Amino acid sequence: MKVLYFAWLRDRVGVAEEIVEPPIEVTTVGELIAWLAQRSARHGEAFADPAIVRCAINQNYAKADESFSRTDEIAFFPPVTGG
Repeated sequence: MKVLYFAWLRDRVGVAEEIVEPPIEVTTVGELIAWLAQRSARHGEAFADPAIVRCAINQNYAKADESFSRTDEIAFFPPVTGG
């Protein structure tokens, strides 16, 4: 599955995107965040406060309890404000 990182998440993880294969029991965005946080110290830093991380599945905003498919593109980004 392709995972994209934007803004300070990209800076903390150290890559803009990566291909990952989470365990089959990881089925929701929240579980994916928890799994990614364990991958490395850099991932742990990026996902230290999951409450401030936003997610999109195939370019559609997704909440932590939403499920995804192994063929989906998952993007993580900070909160966005308008003005």
